[in-house]
Amino acid sequence: MTHRLAVLGATAALAGAAGCGETDEVTPTSAPPRPPASTGAPPAPPARPSDFVTSTTTRHAVVWAVGDGADGSAPAKALAARIAADRPARLLYLGDVYDDGSAGDFVDNYRPVYGRLDTRTAPTPGNHDWPQHDEGYDPYWQRVRGRRTPAYYTFGAAGWQLISLNSEIAHDAGSPQLRWLRATLARRRGTCRLAYWHRPRFSAGKHGDQDDTQPLWSALRGRTAIVLTGHDHNMQRLRPIDGITEFVSGAGGKSHYELDHGDDRLAFADDQTYGALRLELTPTAARYAFVSAAGRVLDSGSVSCRR
Repeated sequence: MTHRLAVLGATAALAGAAGCGETDEVTPTSAPPRPPASTGAPPAPPARPSDFVTSTTTRHAVVWAVGDGADGSAPAKALAARIAADRPARLLYLGDVYDDGSAGDFVDNYRPVYGRLDTRTAPTPGNHDWPQHDEGYDPYWQRVRGRRTPAYYTFGAAGWQLISLNSEIAHDAGSPQLRWLRATLARRRGTCRLAYWHRPRFSAGKHGDQDDTQPLWSALRGRTAIVLTGHDHNMQRLRPIDGITEFVSGAGGKSHYELDHGDDRLAFADDQTYGALRLELTPTAARYAFVSAAGRVLDSGSVSCRR
């Protein structure tokens, strides 16, 4: 459907719910983050995977998810302004700060676009970010959070468990990440989980299916309702596979990648529009909408979960 996003026209009504018990303000950080200089001060404390991002405390949370848009361009800034106007509880940035994820790229291309949402952002690294993660991604988010940046982590929102995974490091059988994921999943029953990483397990786009991420997918099967990814520069909602609904939200503003619209796994596809995924989380469901930078709802619906 392509009507105007009514919910964004009622931003004031959403603001209280979107904050979800948080006290963070949607304002830019005070200075561009740089890799920390050696000053003799004690290093930032390590972050446990369960305390890097604060969990929200209410039964309703607005969460946006998008990747592949931190290039400082006008389309990226327009989409970021749309997201910020909704005052989300969390922004899940699905990876890729252009061009190389360097410290300068975070200062020049990420911060002018999404910096106002830094304290509400729960990132995952992309393939452009990870080769220089110790110079860009890690110190940037360490400065925001005040603790060292973990490669993967988990937090809660509106009764859901959100899990940020890392498609850029080992995630095969026996890897520390996969062992951690399995242990994390074993601590809680049900499927009210949302996992996200950069490279899509399934995609009808240019990059196609990323078969190497199957171990992550297999671990999540039967325990997770939603998976979010980026990497392909378009918007996709795939029909449930193994009981999981995957959304590809990579139309953040960098460019567009053509889709195979004949792929019968696609329930929704758009490779012409810049936009992002908006989620409203409640304890047993997630209402979703792909929203364009202009505020049009392109696709919407609901995914339920089992507690």
